[in-house]
Amino acid sequence: MDDTELYRERILRHAGPVITGRFLGYRASYTREVKVDQPLLLAVFVTASVAQAVGALLLALLRSGGGGSRRRFKDLKKGPEYLVTPVRLRDDLGQTYEVEMHGQLPQSALHRDDLVQVRTRPQKDPDLPVKLHQLVNLTTLQPLTPRIPTMWSHLGPGLLIQAGLGLTIITALAAAWIS
Repeated sequence: MDDTELYRERILRHAGPVITGRFLGYRASYTREVKVDQPLLLAVFVTASVAQAVGALLLALLRSGGGGSRRRFKDLKKGPEYLVTPVRLRDDLGQTYEVEMHGQLPQSALHRDDLVQVRTRPQKDPDLPVKLHQLVNLTTLQPLTPRIPTMWSHLGPGLLIQAGLGLTIITALAAAWIS
């Protein structure tokens, strides 16, 4: 048995909603996928397909050429990935805490031994450490919030505009059919 096993530091995972302590550093990062709501994704995809079909038909009539490339439903169904980085903190009593940071912060935002105050939220899986929601670097008085991609940023403005146009076309066709 070597010395590292004899004096292994005890890491506290679940802590209160606010932890104040010294920033010890980041652990190895990995990626996790954002869950995408299937019914909503299907509605956006179908309405965008209607707009794309109408646009392709208009382009064919005008003989201007084909449309641009389009992501498949299978690609959209797989949500965007975000970076998960375990962060270690030590409080005034010498206890070490590990929280998960989802997303990224600027490299220069935190330095080892900076005094920080972290607001956390529990995750759905109770086996995971709490999630870092907001961080204030008390050394520099800089508030920081890591950002992760959302379903809407994953779909992109182009597809959402197409879905809006498709919904307008479907509504107009339904109104004309009912009349």
